[in-house]
Amino acid sequence: MIISSVARRLAAASLAAAALATPLLLVPAAHADTQGGSLFLTVSGSENTWIRGIGLQCPVASHSHHPKAAEACAALDEAGGDLDELPGSPHPCPLVHDPVTVTAQGTYNGAAVDWQRTYPNACVMEATAGPVFDF
Repeated sequence: MIISSVARRLAAASLAAAALATPLLLVPAAHADTQGGSLFLTVSGSENTWIRGIGLQCPVASHSHHPKAAEACAALDEAGGDLDELPGSPHPCPLVHDPVTVTAQGTYNGAAVDWQRTYPNACVMEATAGPVFDF
């Protein structure tokens, strides 16, 4: 799918830019703790009209830029690092079609992570993924 290809290229470019701008946020897999990890997270709007990204290191580092890092790491721990199993923050959402795509790349509990999901709108994303993509 062309949109998926564009989203992946934008995520990769964002990852590279973040690594150059803030090298302490991302930990190479060879040096990552076996408990926790280092992820680069992105959220992008419909047809990539906007994109934002941030690094998340678990356990939370003093230099973390994620505004809800402790809550995000706790949610990842509860899910055993499986982003498909995040506990979320269930609440009702409007039936509005304004898709958002989220990605996570890096390592968690010693395993490589390359994950992507598209939600119908930001409310559904928040209800499903909780604080991990709330930045």
